Amino acid sequence: MSNVFAGHRAGVSRRRFVQGLAAGGALAGFGHRFAFTAPLSASMPVLAGTEFALSIGESPVNFTGRSRPAITVNGSLPAPTLRWREGDTVTLRVSNALRDARTSLHWHGLLLPANMDGVPGLSFDGIAPGETYLYRFKVRQSGTYWYHSHSMFQEQAGLYGAIVIEPREPAPYHFDREHVVLLSDWTDQDPAALFHRLKKNAGYDNYYKRTVGDFAADVRRDGWPKTLADRKAWGRMRMTPTDLSDVNANTYTYLVNGAAPAGNWTGLFARGEKVLLRFINGSAMTYFDVRIPGLRMTVVAADGQYIHPVTVDEFRIAVAETFDVLVEPAGQDAYTIFAQDNARTGFARGTLALRAGLADAVPALDPRPILTMDDMGHGGMDHGAMDHSGHDMPGMPMHATTEAGNPLIDMQAMMPAPKLADPGIGLRGNGRAVLTYAAMRSIFEDPDGREPGREIELHLTGHMEKFAWSFNGLKFMDAEPLRLRYGERLRIVLVNDTMMSHPIHLHGLWSDLEDEHGAFHLRKHTIDMPPGTRRSYRVRADALGRWAYHCHLLYHMEAGMMREVRVAE
Repeated sequence: MSNVFAGHRAGVSRRRFVQGLAAGGALAGFGHRFAFTAPLSASMPVLAGTEFALSIGESPVNFTGRSRPAITVNGSLPAPTLRWREGDTVTLRVSNALRDARTSLHWHGLLLPANMDGVPGLSFDGIAPGETYLYRFKVRQSGTYWYHSHSMFQEQAGLYGAIVIEPREPAPYHFDREHVVLLSDWTDQDPAALFHRLKKNAGYDNYYKRTVGDFAADVRRDGWPKTLADRKAWGRMRMTPTDLSDVNANTYTYLVNGAAPAGNWTGLFARGEKVLLRFINGSAMTYFDVRIPGLRMTVVAADGQYIHPVTVDEFRIAVAETFDVLVEPAGQDAYTIFAQDNARTGFARGTLALRAGLADAVPALDPRPILTMDDMGHGGMDHGAMDHSGHDMPGMPMHATTEAGNPLIDMQAMMPAPKLADPGIGLRGNGRAVLTYAAMRSIFEDPDGREPGREIELHLTGHMEKFAWSFNGLKFMDAEPLRLRYGERLRIVLVNDTMMSHPIHLHGLWSDLEDEHGAFHLRKHTIDMPPGTRRSYRVRADALGRWAYHCHLLYHMEAGMMREVRVAE
């Protein structure tokens, strides 16, 4: 056991060494820029105004010591940060310079006409090689958002970038300087090959199997009966409690603004300044736990929408979420921005500093978390009585008929709960103040005001070994669209029956999260669903057309966890 662990640590150390060989992709020419009220970091290209020319092509990048092809915008990875103003109409001419693949850009979290949403097969046909697609829409919101490809695995290959929208009215907080902090994951593998590897061996990256030594330690702590019952329960499910992510740092290199950890992206500050950090999780598959040792962070916006300020030491950011935080550096010349993956296998790292070249210590990874039956929504249940056949038992939530006996479902939550105040697996009791959904609250009341007229319940389902993911046991191609009536207010209830977290994104419409009493709580575009949770949110169907609705873990979406939503008169 110790030799295997030592070998793994050696592999990690070597990977972190070669991460210092290069900071990232090549940069080309990027059009016009203009000054803003708050200085921006110059490390990423920034395009601002109302008219943009974006060329999607292939560029070589080097994050691990060898050159690999990436899909880039204007030669940049990440793509240029786009800077808009609320109320403007923006025009984006997006050209496909790829040789043999269609492409697309989706403007994540933005309210716009369906034909501008950028989802091939729903919004349009995609952009063929050599063609240009004209996106034009009015900017109806402000805040921090991002854009990415919705074509195959191009997002994993580098096709993503930040969007910053200046508000028409001043923000309800002051800042002197701002930086975008775009987190992402990179693999040297061809993303399609990585997907096929997941289908063949979903546990490939899970090096942390429980051992005889772990069993003995559990017996000493919990006793024989409890330990044996726990092992039998996991054995019946054919799952492992150390399987927290499908792909981790054994495959990925984690990036901050296109820089690997040793590349040390640096954002500058001056003494006495209040700095706004716009965090975006633009990764394909990675949840990050973010902190800045020595600095408290005041979260002022979630998914581009203002919230009542809440001060924390750390936050978990699901794939596709954005958080705006204020910090006031004082007493140090440099601070580390530390974003470890939720499986504790690696990290992205940057620095806030008075000048370039400074750095602070990088923390050690936290201990790896171990999933429990409570985490799986089986709290208080007799493990021997758990039924995973797809049939409902007394006291269990109702499941769709398509789930019964379904070979693509390997478990169902017995006692799901909202868990809005739960910091999350691996963050509980760590001695730091951790952000939760319960702690965040929109600064405005329910923008619609009506009670939902009907309710749709969907279960997030899957089979870990088969790497099959779905809603209600039905993959995208086998499911009918969800049909909404234009103008209606409805409630969507999600129940996570799997042992994985899923960030669920509804295109074109806001998702207004409810509190545990069913009252409006928090407006978002992406709702995180940890294992064993049941969460509800309100939706106003105020945008006609065909919209994508899916898990934002890229390979889960591709494996089937996606639906079409149709809004019609």
